[in-house]
Amino acid sequence: MSERIDYKKTSPRAFAAMLALEQAVHGFGLEPLLLELVKTRASQLNGCAFCLDMHTRDALAQGETAQRLLLLPAWRETGLYSGRERAALAWTEALTLVHDDYVPDAVYEQASSAFTPQELVELSLAIVAINGWNRLSVAFRMPLPEAQAGPA
Repeated sequence: MSERIDYKKTSPRAFAAMLALEQAVHGFGLEPLLLELVKTRASQLNGCAFCLDMHTRDALAQGETAQRLLLLPAWRETGLYSGRERAALAWTEALTLVHDDYVPDAVYEQASSAFTPQELVELSLAIVAINGWNRLSVAFRMPLPEAQAGPA
C-alpha cells in the first residue's frame, strides 16, 4: 500500500493544529501509560497500522507489558487492567464508535466515577485527537516508519 498524500507537507497548518492538540493532551497530566492504552485501543478499532505501531512501541518504551498490549482487545475478560484503565477503555470505545450506541449512560457513569469532570473532558480530547490522527493516517495511507516482514 502506498501513501496517497503526505498530509504533513501538503497542509502544514492543519498538521500544526493537530500537533497543538496533541501537545495539549500531553500537558493535561493524565497518566502517560493510560494515554498509550487509550491511543492503542482507538487505533485498533480504527484499523490504523501506523498509529498502532507508534503507540505500542511508545507504551513498551514507557514500561507497559507486552501481555497487556496483546490482550487489549479483550480487556473486559482479564483482570490485567485497573478500574481507572477499564473506565478509560470503555469511554474510548464509546467515543470512537459513537455511531453504535451514542455513548451509553452506563459508560458515562463508569467513566465519571473514575475521573474528575476535568479529567473526563481531557480524556475525551485525547480520544478526539487519536481518532483524528487515525483518520488522517488511514485516509492517506501513512506508511510505517520501517516495514518489517514477518517469518517466511
